Amino acid sequence: MAKKTINNDVLLANIIKGIEEVKGNDIDILDLREIDTAVCDYFIICNGTSNTQVNAIVNSIQKTVSKEIKDKPWHVEGTDNAEWVLMDYVNIVVHVFQKHIREYYNIESLWGDAKITTIENKY
Repeated sequence: MAKKTINNDVLLANIIKGIEEVKGNDIDILDLREIDTAVCDYFIICNGTSNTQVNAIVNSIQKTVSKEIKDKPWHVEGTDNAEWVLMDYVNIVVHVFQKHIREYYNIESLWGDAKITTIENKY
């Protein structure tokens, strides 16, 4: 059975909605489509204030995406210590950090050629 194709814009919107539901902070979307060596189309990066909030963000994203578009991540990694959780939706990879870990790795700077869109907090 062929896997259904999910529209990137719809998936992006639902991931953002899931992050905002539990007050995830500093949401950035990195558009990697113009970068030849990119492994996906988009990175979404956000952070929480604790391992509890990081896991809440991850759970909220999964719940929202599953409910709205019946999709689930291909792979999720890092939930045990919840300092940096990676969620792989194939075309979109979500990075949920604790703030100090995000600042340390600064992955936005590694993808400096990407177009970055910052989502303003609604709270």
